[in-house]
Amino acid sequence: MTAQASASGGFSSRGAREVLKTTEHRPWPLPRRPFAMRMSWHDLLFAHWPVPRDAVEPHIPPGLELETWDGWAWIGVVPFYMTHVTGRGLPAAPWLSAFEELNVRTYVRRGDKPGVWFFSLDAARWPAVVAARRLFHLPYFHARFRYQSDGDAVVYQCERRGARTSGARFTGTYGPQGPVGEVPAGGIEDWLVERYCLYAAAPDGTIYCGDVHHEKWPLQPARADIDAGGMTEWLGIELRGPPELLHFSRRLDVVAWSVERASS
Repeated sequence: MTAQASASGGFSSRGAREVLKTTEHRPWPLPRRPFAMRMSWHDLLFAHWPVPRDAVEPHIPPGLELETWDGWAWIGVVPFYMTHVTGRGLPAAPWLSAFEELNVRTYVRRGDKPGVWFFSLDAARWPAVVAARRLFHLPYFHARFRYQSDGDAVVYQCERRGARTSGARFTGTYGPQGPVGEVPAGGIEDWLVERYCLYAAAPDGTIYCGDVHHEKWPLQPARADIDAGGMTEWLGIELRGPPELLHFSRRLDVVAWSVERASS
């Protein structure tokens, strides 16, 4: 039984230690310092669109290089539900540690280290938004959500609060459509999802990097009827038509490290 399967209930500090034992799939070693947070992600949808490179590149800060696949940049819209969100060694708080989140992302590298660049992360808990902005330099926003998971159907709605980007919204129904399968090494799915760091930029332009760790993604083919265009319109990026790639994951347990200045 894998650590992921054994953590069918809460994701405890002991579960985090079990996850950290499986590292052969990582492209670089685990950080030597202790991780800062643990969390579980549930009912996650990866919806991906190819987008012209010149539409995305202006949004990537100096110090990072936009990555492409077959000449296209890729935008991912990723709704999910989080539980057991807490600091290392701390118990999960009933209200603060469980909430909806939706992120909009693309793929970058700095030197030889590929990672994820977030255009936005919407979350249902205002304290989490404030903490993530201050501690991780990530573009979090407070949003209203509706989330309902009934068997293989997930109903999900996100509407961002605040006037500056109030048009950012997502609605839809999605779910798995096929068995869990291992992501083939070297294919586009592997390139999109098997990334073990995020990049962020401080207000002064300093680039930070934060490592994450988890087992390989347990992905399933997915079906989805979604409207996600509002999540990128405020950026001037158009998502044309339905997503080209859809994947679902029922649950993944994750540990994350605090961000550090990215090395040159």
